[in-house]
Formats: sequence, structure tokens, C-alpha cells
Amino acid sequence: MRAALVQLSVSEDPAANLPVTVEFIRQAAAGGAGFVLTPECTNLLSSDRAHQRAVLAHEEDDATLAALRAEAERLGLWLLIGSLGLKTHDADGRFANRSFLIGPAGQIVARYDKIHMFDVDVSPTERYRESEAYRPGTSAVLADAGFAKLGMAICYDLRFPQLFRRLSQAGANVLTLPAAFNDTTGAAHWESLIRARAIENTCFVLAPAQCGTHAAHAGKPRRTHGHSLAVAPWGEVLADGGTEPGVTFVDLDLARVAEARARVPSITHDRGFDGP
Repeated sequence: MRAALVQLSVSEDPAANLPVTVEFIRQAAAGGAGFVLTPECTNLLSSDRAHQRAVLAHEEDDATLAALRAEAERLGLWLLIGSLGLKTHDADGRFANRSFLIGPAGQIVARYDKIHMFDVDVSPTERYRESEAYRPGTSAVLADAGFAKLGMAICYDLRFPQLFRRLSQAGANVLTLPAAFNDTTGAAHWESLIRARAIENTCFVLAPAQCGTHAAHAGKPRRTHGHSLAVAPWGEVLADGGTEPGVTFVDLDLARVAEARARVPSITHDRGFDGP
């Protein structure tokens, strides 16, 4: 299976972001990809809560979701929409950060709501509180894409290896990690963590990313790391999307998962223990 990682640098305007995303998906299909992945925050990247309330929609009304489902059906491919910001019916008004697996008939095969919220102080001047706007998901998701079993995760989930262990032991052979990874932490940790998740779970990891500087109509612009990555079950980096928007291709040979697990079958070696 040929996969394609779409790297974006989205704005705060979902309507402006959509045609760029669609064009990259079409480029991916023209390049032979049967599985295309977009990054976290495919519809917008914004820290302005009032703006988010004004432009986001519920899942059933979201124009980006509808258009990308239609494009997947038109092209006859599998599409992982890395995530969309969506309104919910929660009493506190928080949004969902939701990833979708779309099948070749345009159907929603699986949904995953990001479990771990990015509530961090990267530096004295760089503070994030994702949980103030987004409510965390509560369920891990293993999705059957026909050609592979996908363990779905999003961005900050990367730092919680127990999630990926559960997914791989449940049958995942490809882990998807769409991201809008912070530029500072990305430079320090992104590749190391992705390679670790691939190695310890003997899975492919496909991580499409946001990149560059994201202009904001209010407040400080946000920077994301880019470097969409595809990593093999043995830990080799198969593809790196660099720092500009575009499409990066990788050919997946799922026999490599079985080969890696035959050499080091660590996902069958977990043991319980006492303490600390």
C-alpha cells in the first residue's frame, strides 16, 4: 500500500484551508496513494476561543468533513482526517479534537477523540491549556482499514506509551499520529518519541504534521514543527516531510511488522509486577 502524508500550515479560516487540503489529497492520489493522512487541526489552528465558537460546527454540519468524505469517495481512497475541531453538546461548551478514518465509499469507518490534552508551560512565555477549550476523549480506537489495523492517536498522545501498547497488543500494525507539534518540543523530542513508539510496539508509525508559522488575528502567532514522519517497525525513518507544506509518499510493506515481531516479540512479553 502506498501512503501519503499531507503536511499543512493552516490558518484560522476553515473555508480557506479546505481547498488547499483537497488539492494536496488530489496530488497524493495522482501519485498512487491508496491511503492519505492529514494532520491534526486540519480545519483550523487557533487559540482564540471566541473565534473557535464562531467558526466551528458540530460534526453533522461541518463543511470540511463533508467535503473530505466526498473527495475520498470520488478518488476511491482511504483517508485519515488527522483531526477536526468540532463543537459538542457538552454542557461546558468545550470542543472535540476528533480524528476520522474515511473509507473509499466516503463512509466514516472510525472516530477517535484525542485523550491527552496539551496543558503545558513550554517556557515562561509559551503556555498552552488545551483542556480549557477541548474536552478529552475517553476511549482508545483500533480501526480496520482492510489493508491494515490502525491504532488511532493524536499529537500529545505520543508521550503516553501505554496507549500505543494497548493498541498494538489489540492488533494494530500501523499507528497513526496526526499532529500540530509545538516547534520547541518538536525539535527536541518529535523524532525520538515516534521512533520509540514504533520500535517498542513493532508497528509502522505514520505522523502527518502541521508546519510553519500560523498567523493569528489576535494574540501571538503559533509555530509548529513540521517533519511529517513515516517510521518502520524496526525504527528506521522511511520518509520526512521537512518544514514546508506538501505531500510525502511512503510504501508500506506490512510483512515488515511480522518480521520485526519475529525477531523481537516484545509485545507478547509484558509481565505484571509489584510496586513501587
